[in-house]
Amino acid sequence: MPFINTDIYLSIYLSIYLSIYLYVCVPMFTGIYLFIHLLCSYVCMHLFVLYHSILLCYFVYLHFSIYLSIYLSIYLYSYVCLYLYFYVLIYLHSHVHIYLSIYLSIYLSIYLCLYIYFYVLIYLHSNIRIYLSIYLSIYLFLLFYSILQYVCTFLFYCVPIYACIYLSIYLSIYSILFYSGYSYVCLHLSIYPSIYYTLMYICIYLSIF
Repeated sequence: MPFINTDIYLSIYLSIYLSIYLYVCVPMFTGIYLFIHLLCSYVCMHLFVLYHSILLCYFVYLHFSIYLSIYLSIYLYSYVCLYLYFYVLIYLHSHVHIYLSIYLSIYLSIYLCLYIYFYVLIYLHSNIRIYLSIYLSIYLFLLFYSILQYVCTFLFYCVPIYACIYLSIYLSIYSILFYSGYSYVCLHLSIYPSIYYTLMYICIYLSIF
């Protein structure tokens, strides 16, 4: 009989211990695992884009590497500064929306203009159209992902910045249309129109499908 009572007490103790352990430790380890997984996914996504940029640089002329290095440095600097500035303003509920508008418009203009310049240089200095199509597809995916991320952040914090977003988009579109017109004229002066339209149709088709 004493052995039976001891076994009963031991089983009750073990059951209580395991229940507390599972209740406390499992959610903590699950949260840590999810955080590490999301962090690794975020880093891998950006490394994937950088890898393809370097791979494209390897297949074009040697002097194009300096353009890529300048582009990556400006992109990373603008990316980090935008995130820091954007989230600090949201946290403090600042009212300097005009400064945020100007900053966002400059950032978007540099961001999109560098991509246009990047594609024009690739096309004029090489014939690797398939790599350009893949890069365009990745860029469109990341662009839609970034837009979705900003929209979700805005809806989560409910910050009244409709005016600054509208002004940023307006100034950015104005700058990009001006630069796109210049790039369009340069392309028509550099290559045949039929080759240019064929390449653009292939890029759009691969980006959509």
